[in-house]
Amino acid sequence: MPGHERLVHTMVAGASGIDMALLLVAADDGPMPQTLEHLAVLSLLGVSRAIAVLTKTDRADAARVAAVRAEVAALLAPTPLAGAPIVAVSAQTGEGIDALKAMLLEAARADGSRAEVDFDLKAFRLAIDRAFTLPGTGTVVTGTVHAGEVAVGGELALLPTSSAQPLPARARSLHAQSREVARAHAGQRCAVALPGIAKDQVARGQWLTAPTVALQTQRVDVRLTLWHGEAKPLRSGARVLAHLGAAQVAATVAVLDADTLAPGAGAFVQLVLHAPVGAWHGERVLLRDAAASRTLAGGSVLDPFPPTRYRRTPQRLAELQALTLPSAAERLAGLLAAAPFGVDLQRFTTAQGLLTLPPDAMPDGALAQAGQALGATQTAALEAAVLAALQAFHDKQPDELGPDTARLRRLTAPRLSAPLWQALLARLAAAGQIALRGAVAHLPSHGAQLTAQETRIAQKVAPALSAAGYEGAWVRDLAKGTGDSEALMRITLARLARQGELHQTVKDLYYPPATMARLAAIARAIGAAHDGNVLAAQFRDATGLGRKRAIQILEHFDRIGLTRRVGDLHKLRAECTLFTE
Repeated sequence: MPGHERLVHTMVAGASGIDMALLLVAADDGPMPQTLEHLAVLSLLGVSRAIAVLTKTDRADAARVAAVRAEVAALLAPTPLAGAPIVAVSAQTGEGIDALKAMLLEAARADGSRAEVDFDLKAFRLAIDRAFTLPGTGTVVTGTVHAGEVAVGGELALLPTSSAQPLPARARSLHAQSREVARAHAGQRCAVALPGIAKDQVARGQWLTAPTVALQTQRVDVRLTLWHGEAKPLRSGARVLAHLGAAQVAATVAVLDADTLAPGAGAFVQLVLHAPVGAWHGERVLLRDAAASRTLAGGSVLDPFPPTRYRRTPQRLAELQALTLPSAAERLAGLLAAAPFGVDLQRFTTAQGLLTLPPDAMPDGALAQAGQALGATQTAALEAAVLAALQAFHDKQPDELGPDTARLRRLTAPRLSAPLWQALLARLAAAGQIALRGAVAHLPSHGAQLTAQETRIAQKVAPALSAAGYEGAWVRDLAKGTGDSEALMRITLARLARQGELHQTVKDLYYPPATMARLAAIARAIGAAHDGNVLAAQFRDATGLGRKRAIQILEHFDRIGLTRRVGDLHKLRAECTLFTE
């Protein structure tokens, strides 16, 4: 109801947790300046159900009541409360009181039957608006429960804090609706006794939440509507006061999908807050001017983890559009369709304020692994990219079995998380589209089976290859040792190399995997002692090889992805898993 402008911030804190409002207008005075302020607050906070009540009808004649009724209806018309019933009452005579009671009871029954989207999945959140101490009880906080439920003895988190880490807490006892209870739930006014928490550790504007959704942020992306009565558009860079829960904090506006926000219009906006707040998807936000003299805009939180850069790109706007969908499952599906490198499911669940993902949250064809998820379209595109990259590698280096999986990731999906990359390879391997041999991936057609004659030759040359040591074995020498033709020996060894059974460093020079693994271990040891750098001279001295052969081996390591050539250095790739089995 109308009140002093200094108390509007208290009304905002209360209204952000309500489903329905009574807008009171005295019949003798008519709408007052604060009536407009409260109407703007209700409208911008998304309260779409209300009853307008004309009070003190005993102090006005019928003509005056009719005029005020028309005036109130005109005020409601351009707002979400348009068409709300208007009831004339008098506390002195009892006029209209029974009708008002009947409306309220009917609204309560209808509200109790509404099935709120994702209601059962929401974690506990209480916006703290008061803290005090009671003898024998300790610190007590009160506020409105915005979501979820809590039981006596339940573990909680107090936030935000100066340390950026939530403060652990426990509900010793609960009072809801002015009586002691074992559980409290969304919609109730609730008092929580917090043992071990000092009163000076708690302030108005903080939150009590379930530990799994504890977060604090100084940036939020919101869907915002500018009040239609504003004279000027809202521009990026505007300084405002943001009300969220029971908190009031200075903020700066950045309009994301337009240059300005016109009166009565909506837009995606990022708020850069001057102090940390708790914020979750769907929490209502209200903006007032920096002097706190009028209400400007309102909306709801879309993302408490927004990017600081590239926040206006088409991809980001598509993600924000997905976050406007009604259910968590739809929002996740929309994000997966828009995000090129997947979604962090734990981060999503926390931002949504959910205990867990809905059971039907993962769309068909999506890839999920270790708390990460990738959309079906992106998965199919990356699978095609992997197959194309392998084919190109085989065409360019037919004597190599294939690239190390870490190198293949750099070629096709360098920004994809490691768990999703492994899941992608596993899916391709399970479908028979690729083959994995240790840390190497290749197309199945690239590792053709040896003929009987080639198998016999491979068995005969195995001892000579092992005995060759770090120098390696040449095709002509192996052919002389077995009495086979050089052409047949060359074909056999090349096929063994394609299968990963041998390594060809230069044309016709081969090493068995065990020898190459020892050489790789030497390179890694040198790199570990020199900030990941391997010099040819150091490698030459450690292996006892000549400079030419040492360089040939290091260049082979560059090709297969163990190292990377930078000037005269060969830098170890930390993520490479070759020769680590």
